[in-house]
Amino acid sequence: MVPFAGYEMPVQYPLGVMKEHLHTRTKAGLFDVSHMGQVVVQGTDYEAAARGLEALIPVDILGLGENRQRYGFFTNADGGIDDDLMLANRGDHVFVVVNAACKAADIAYTKAALEPDVTVTEITDRALLALQGPAAEAVLSALNPRAAAMAFMDVATFKVNGVEAWVSRSGYTGEDGYEISVPAHAAEAFAQNLLDHPDVEPIGLGARDSLRLEAGLCLYGHDIDQTTTPAEAGLSWAIQKMRRSGGDRAGGFPGAERILAEIPDEALRKRVGLLPSGRAPMREGVPLFADEAATDPIGTVTSGGFGPTVGVPVAMGYVPATHAAPGTVIHGELRGKRQPLTVTKLPFTPANFKR
Repeated sequence: MVPFAGYEMPVQYPLGVMKEHLHTRTKAGLFDVSHMGQVVVQGTDYEAAARGLEALIPVDILGLGENRQRYGFFTNADGGIDDDLMLANRGDHVFVVVNAACKAADIAYTKAALEPDVTVTEITDRALLALQGPAAEAVLSALNPRAAAMAFMDVATFKVNGVEAWVSRSGYTGEDGYEISVPAHAAEAFAQNLLDHPDVEPIGLGARDSLRLEAGLCLYGHDIDQTTTPAEAGLSWAIQKMRRSGGDRAGGFPGAERILAEIPDEALRKRVGLLPSGRAPMREGVPLFADEAATDPIGTVTSGGFGPTVGVPVAMGYVPATHAAPGTVIHGELRGKRQPLTVTKLPFTPANFKR
């Protein structure tokens, strides 16, 4: 157990990080993500809440279908990312899930910007669990068959273990899976019910990190932060056409001028996948150089470690656009020695979402 965003969180369970990672890729892993912020944004109707949030978030919230969710982020005046999040159309309100380390600031910011016309309420009496892996559908649909009918990025409300669950079908591992919000008083019994299934194991922060790294997914505060623009991070795909230049609801969010100017391909630096040549992982903070003899770094590793699924070290980092083409060889300085890395496309392992 370690401190994490103000909570005590498990790094690993008895299975260990490597086996937890591989179990999630082949069967199903259960993650306690109750530390994340669950927030209801509600106006006179869905449109009022959506239009309010679109002044803060550069994605199409108004056009999001009912019982659907999408990825987004709060941006700042400089075009940086203040936090990334998931948001869902729940009929008469928007349900938002934000990162634990940012949730107090996110909620205060959203309240200041939108209230009193739109109310912003943190849900503090519900736990949040994530069930991830190819067996997730079979496990959850055994408790309620409605789970199997959900597609990727669907949201639904139905009973599990006799309590109301708010369920979404997405995930942070690259695998098929669900996020399940349940009343806090029922969370332990529900988690134990899932863990009683022979295909489900509890998974800690260590494997959560290696799973999302192999999937090429960003960790806020590491791969993206207040100084990183969506285009630099490779996240322009999350900004729909109607919010881009020439769209029906273009701009109108913090940092729009810079963010839209960098789409589709004008960012001066880019987040890339990196494959170290040796067996030693190159972790966060390793400086990157154009070649073995260069004196000034051109970038840095933002996430790195061993990829249990692919069987080799993997990393992500930022380099100038001139060095971002797949196949480009650069160097990282590890323990005083320069070692080559090859720029590669992300993700390192194919996504297995339920389309």
